[in-house]
Amino acid sequence: MKTKTKNIHIIGGGNLGVALAKGLAKYSPKSNLTVTRRNVELINELEDLNISVSSDNTSGISKADIIILAVKPYQADIVIKEILPFIKKKIIVSAVSALSINEIEKKTLEAHSVVRIMPSIAAQFGESATCISFHDKYKKAGSQIVELFEHLGTALVVEEKLMDGATILGACGTAYALRYIRAAMQAGIEIGFDAATSLAIASQTVKGAAKMSLEEKVHPEQLIDRVTTPQGCTIVGLNEMEHQGFSSSLIKGIKTSFDKINKI
Repeated sequence: MKTKTKNIHIIGGGNLGVALAKGLAKYSPKSNLTVTRRNVELINELEDLNISVSSDNTSGISKADIIILAVKPYQADIVIKEILPFIKKKIIVSAVSALSINEIEKKTLEAHSVVRIMPSIAAQFGESATCISFHDKYKKAGSQIVELFEHLGTALVVEEKLMDGATILGACGTAYALRYIRAAMQAGIEIGFDAATSLAIASQTVKGAAKMSLEEKVHPEQLIDRVTTPQGCTIVGLNEMEHQGFSSSLIKGIKTSFDKINKI
Protein backbone atom coordinates (compact mmCIF):
# COMPACT_ATOMS: atom_id res chain seq x y z
CA MET A 1 0.00 0.00 0.00
CA LYS A 2 1.45 3.36 -1.05
CA THR A 3 1.82 6.06 1.57
CA LYS A 4 -0.32 9.05 0.74
CA THR A 5 1.51 12.33 0.23
CA LYS A 6 0.64 14.71 3.05
CA ASN A 7 0.25 18.45 2.71
CA ILE A 8 1.90 20.05 5.73
CA HIS A 9 1.48 23.74 6.55
CA ILE A 10 3.96 25.14 9.08
CA ILE A 11 3.02 28.49 10.59
CA GLY A 12 6.10 30.16 11.99
CA GLY A 13 9.35 30.37 10.05
CA GLY A 14 11.63 30.85 13.02
CA ASN A 15 14.43 28.52 14.04
CA LEU A 16 12.13 25.63 14.97
CA GLY A 17 9.73 25.98 12.04
CA VAL A 18 12.60 26.11 9.54
CA ALA A 19 14.32 23.13 11.19
CA LEU A 20 11.12 21.09 10.95
CA ALA A 21 10.61 22.05 7.32
CA LYS A 22 14.17 21.17 6.33
CA GLY A 23 14.01 17.88 8.21
CA LEU A 24 10.69 16.88 6.67
CA ALA A 25 11.90 17.86 3.21
CA LYS A 26 14.95 15.65 3.58
CA TYR A 27 13.67 12.70 5.59
CA SER A 28 9.96 12.56 4.77
CA PRO A 29 9.72 12.85 0.98
CA LYS A 30 5.99 12.11 1.01
CA SER A 31 5.33 15.63 2.28
CA ASN A 32 4.32 18.78 0.42
CA LEU A 33 5.48 21.61 2.62
CA THR A 34 4.49 25.23 3.11
CA VAL A 35 6.11 27.56 5.65
CA THR A 36 4.77 30.99 6.50
CA ARG A 37 6.47 33.97 8.08
CA ARG A 38 5.62 37.67 8.02
CA ASN A 39 9.17 38.55 6.94
CA VAL A 40 9.10 35.96 4.18
CA GLU A 41 12.40 37.09 2.68
CA LEU A 42 14.12 35.53 5.70
CA ILE A 43 12.99 32.04 4.64
CA ASN A 44 13.23 32.31 0.84
CA GLU A 45 16.12 29.83 0.97
CA LEU A 46 13.56 27.08 1.66
CA GLU A 47 12.34 27.34 -1.93
CA ASP A 48 15.59 25.68 -3.00
CA LEU A 49 14.30 22.59 -1.16
CA ASN A 50 10.94 22.69 -3.00
CA ILE A 51 9.25 24.13 0.06
CA SER A 52 6.61 26.79 -0.58
CA VAL A 53 6.95 29.98 1.44
CA SER A 54 4.50 32.78 2.06
CA SER A 55 3.92 35.83 4.23
CA ASP A 56 0.22 34.90 4.39
CA ASN A 57 -0.62 32.31 7.07
CA THR A 58 -3.75 31.27 5.17
CA SER A 59 -2.03 30.72 1.81
CA GLY A 60 -3.09 27.26 0.60
CA ILE A 61 -4.03 26.22 4.12
CA SER A 62 -7.39 24.79 3.06
CA LYS A 63 -5.48 22.01 1.24
CA ALA A 64 -3.36 21.11 4.25
CA ASP A 65 -3.76 17.78 6.00
CA ILE A 66 -1.59 18.82 8.92
CA ILE A 67 -1.09 22.33 10.33
CA ILE A 68 1.92 22.81 12.61
CA LEU A 69 1.91 25.83 14.89
CA ALA A 70 5.54 26.81 15.53
CA VAL A 71 4.93 30.26 16.99
CA LYS A 72 5.48 31.99 20.32
CA PRO A 73 2.75 31.59 22.98
CA TYR A 74 1.71 35.24 22.68
CA GLN A 75 1.16 34.78 18.92
CA ALA A 76 -1.06 31.71 19.18
CA ASP A 77 -4.41 33.48 19.65
CA ILE A 78 -3.87 35.82 16.71
CA VAL A 79 -2.74 33.03 14.39
CA ILE A 80 -5.56 30.66 15.28
CA LYS A 81 -8.22 33.35 14.83
CA GLU A 82 -6.65 34.23 11.48
CA ILE A 83 -6.68 30.69 10.03
CA LEU A 84 -9.90 29.38 11.58
CA PRO A 85 -12.27 30.57 8.81
CA PHE A 86 -10.17 28.76 6.18
CA ILE A 87 -9.86 25.28 7.70
CA LYS A 88 -12.14 22.30 8.32
CA LYS A 89 -11.36 19.05 10.16
CA LYS A 90 -7.58 19.41 10.13
CA ILE A 91 -4.92 17.92 12.37
CA ILE A 92 -3.64 20.85 14.41
CA VAL A 93 -0.17 20.12 15.73
CA SER A 94 1.04 22.57 18.36
CA ALA A 95 4.68 23.17 19.23
CA VAL A 96 3.61 26.16 21.33
CA SER A 97 5.06 25.97 24.85
CA ALA A 98 2.66 25.86 27.79
CA LEU A 99 -0.50 25.81 25.63
CA SER A 100 -2.62 22.79 26.60
CA ILE A 101 -4.66 20.57 24.33
CA ASN A 102 -7.85 21.74 26.05
CA GLU A 103 -6.92 25.37 25.44
CA ILE A 104 -6.21 24.69 21.76
CA GLU A 105 -9.52 22.83 21.47
CA LYS A 106 -11.38 25.87 22.78
CA LYS A 107 -9.50 28.24 20.52
CA THR A 108 -10.25 26.05 17.46
CA LEU A 109 -13.91 25.57 18.47
CA GLU A 110 -13.38 21.81 19.01
CA ALA A 111 -13.63 21.28 15.25
CA HIS A 112 -10.18 19.73 14.68
CA SER A 113 -7.92 16.97 15.96
CA VAL A 114 -5.31 18.39 18.30
CA VAL A 115 -1.84 16.99 18.99
CA ARG A 116 0.93 18.59 21.04
CA ILE A 117 4.58 18.13 20.14
CA MET A 118 7.89 19.27 21.52
CA PRO A 119 10.68 18.71 19.01
CA SER A 120 14.11 20.32 18.85
CA ILE A 121 16.00 22.10 16.09
CA ALA A 122 17.97 18.86 15.62
CA ALA A 123 14.93 17.76 13.56
CA GLN A 124 16.72 19.40 10.64
CA PHE A 125 19.27 16.58 10.82
CA GLY A 126 16.82 13.79 11.63
CA GLU A 127 17.96 13.72 15.26
CA SER A 128 15.20 15.35 17.31
CA ALA A 129 13.96 13.75 20.54
CA THR A 130 10.33 14.71 19.91
CA CYS A 131 7.77 14.22 22.68
CA ILE A 132 4.15 13.91 21.57
CA SER A 133 0.91 14.05 23.52
CA PHE A 134 -2.74 13.66 22.54
CA HIS A 135 -6.09 12.64 24.02
CA ASP A 136 -7.52 9.19 23.34
CA LYS A 137 -10.16 10.65 21.02
CA TYR A 138 -7.34 11.90 18.79
CA LYS A 139 -5.52 8.57 18.72
CA LYS A 140 -5.74 8.20 14.93
CA ALA A 141 -4.35 11.69 14.35
CA GLY A 142 -1.76 11.18 17.08
CA SER A 143 -0.52 7.99 15.44
CA GLN A 144 -0.05 9.86 12.16
CA ILE A 145 2.04 12.50 13.88
CA VAL A 146 4.15 9.90 15.69
CA GLU A 147 4.81 8.20 12.35
CA LEU A 148 5.72 11.54 10.76
CA PHE A 149 8.15 12.56 13.50
CA GLU A 150 9.82 9.17 13.59
CA HIS A 151 11.42 10.35 10.33
CA LEU A 152 13.04 13.17 12.31
CA GLY A 153 14.61 11.17 15.14
CA THR A 154 12.77 9.58 18.03
CA ALA A 155 9.05 10.18 18.66
CA LEU A 156 7.97 9.39 22.21
CA VAL A 157 4.34 9.55 23.37
CA VAL A 158 4.15 11.08 26.85
CA GLU A 159 1.42 12.27 29.19
CA GLU A 160 0.52 15.89 28.60
CA LYS A 161 1.54 16.84 32.14
CA LEU A 162 5.12 16.01 31.11
CA MET A 163 5.22 18.30 28.08
CA ASP A 164 6.80 21.19 29.98
CA GLY A 165 9.46 18.79 31.16
CA ALA A 166 9.89 17.60 27.57
CA THR A 167 10.54 21.19 26.55
CA ILE A 168 13.36 21.47 29.07
CA LEU A 169 14.93 18.03 28.72
CA GLY A 170 14.57 17.68 24.96
CA ALA A 171 14.43 21.11 23.33
CA CYS A 172 16.46 23.16 25.84
CA GLY A 173 18.65 20.10 26.32
CA THR A 174 20.14 20.68 22.89
CA ALA A 175 21.75 23.85 24.23
CA TYR A 176 22.99 22.05 27.34
CA ALA A 177 24.66 19.36 25.22
CA LEU A 178 26.21 21.98 22.95
CA ARG A 179 27.58 23.80 25.99
CA TYR A 180 29.35 20.56 26.98
CA ILE A 181 30.79 20.28 23.48
CA ARG A 182 31.99 23.87 23.64
CA ALA A 183 33.70 23.27 26.98
CA ALA A 184 35.30 20.05 25.75
CA MET A 185 36.50 21.87 22.64
CA GLN A 186 38.10 24.60 24.76
CA ALA A 187 39.82 21.98 26.90
CA GLY A 188 41.04 20.27 23.75
CA ILE A 189 42.68 23.50 22.63
CA GLU A 190 44.38 23.81 26.02
CA ILE A 191 45.94 20.35 25.67
CA GLY A 192 47.24 21.02 22.18
CA PHE A 193 44.62 20.58 19.45
CA ASP A 194 43.65 23.30 16.99
CA ALA A 195 40.06 24.54 17.30
CA ALA A 196 38.65 22.67 14.29
CA THR A 197 40.16 19.33 15.28
CA SER A 198 39.13 19.75 18.91
CA LEU A 199 35.54 20.54 17.89
CA ALA A 200 35.40 17.54 15.56
CA ILE A 201 36.64 15.16 18.27
CA ALA A 202 34.31 16.56 20.95
CA SER A 203 31.25 16.49 18.68
CA GLN A 204 31.83 12.97 17.38
CA THR A 205 32.51 11.71 20.91
CA VAL A 206 29.14 13.01 22.10
CA LYS A 207 27.45 11.52 19.04
CA GLY A 208 29.11 8.18 19.73
CA ALA A 209 28.12 8.21 23.39
CA ALA A 210 24.52 9.02 22.48
CA LYS A 211 24.47 6.21 19.92
CA MET A 212 25.69 3.74 22.54
CA SER A 213 23.05 4.88 25.01
CA LEU A 214 20.21 4.70 22.49
CA GLU A 215 21.10 1.31 21.09
CA GLU A 216 22.16 -0.52 24.23
CA LYS A 217 19.37 0.89 26.43
CA VAL A 218 21.27 0.41 29.68
CA HIS A 219 22.08 2.81 32.51
CA PRO A 220 24.82 5.26 31.47
CA GLU A 221 27.02 4.11 34.37
CA GLN A 222 27.26 0.65 32.82
CA LEU A 223 28.68 2.24 29.68
CA ILE A 224 30.97 4.49 31.70
CA ASP A 225 32.37 1.40 33.41
CA ARG A 226 33.61 0.17 30.03
CA VAL A 227 35.74 3.27 29.62
CA THR A 228 37.13 3.52 33.13
CA THR A 229 39.99 1.34 34.38
CA PRO A 230 41.58 1.13 37.83
CA GLN A 231 43.96 4.04 38.44
CA GLY A 232 43.28 5.25 34.89
CA CYS A 233 43.04 8.74 33.47
CA THR A 234 39.26 8.53 32.84
CA ILE A 235 38.24 7.95 36.45
CA VAL A 236 40.43 10.74 37.83
CA GLY A 237 38.92 13.13 35.28
CA LEU A 238 35.37 12.08 36.16
CA ASN A 239 36.04 12.43 39.87
CA GLU A 240 37.47 15.91 39.44
CA MET A 241 34.42 16.96 37.39
CA GLU A 242 32.13 15.69 40.13
CA HIS A 243 34.17 17.51 42.79
CA GLN A 244 33.60 20.67 40.74
CA GLY A 245 29.85 20.04 40.62
CA PHE A 246 29.45 18.67 37.09
CA SER A 247 26.33 16.55 37.66
CA SER A 248 24.77 18.75 40.34
CA SER A 249 25.13 21.93 38.27
CA LEU A 250 23.52 20.25 35.26
CA ILE A 251 20.62 18.97 37.35
CA LYS A 252 20.18 22.39 38.95
CA GLY A 253 20.22 24.05 35.54
CA ILE A 254 17.51 21.75 34.20
CA LYS A 255 15.36 22.27 37.29
CA THR A 256 15.82 26.05 37.09
CA SER A 257 14.69 26.03 33.47
CA PHE A 258 11.70 23.91 34.46
CA ASP A 259 10.76 26.36 37.23
CA LYS A 260 10.95 29.18 34.70
CA ILE A 261 8.62 27.54 32.17
CA ASN A 262 6.04 26.96 34.90
CA LYS A 263 5.94 30.73 35.52
CA ILE A 264 5.30 31.65 31.87
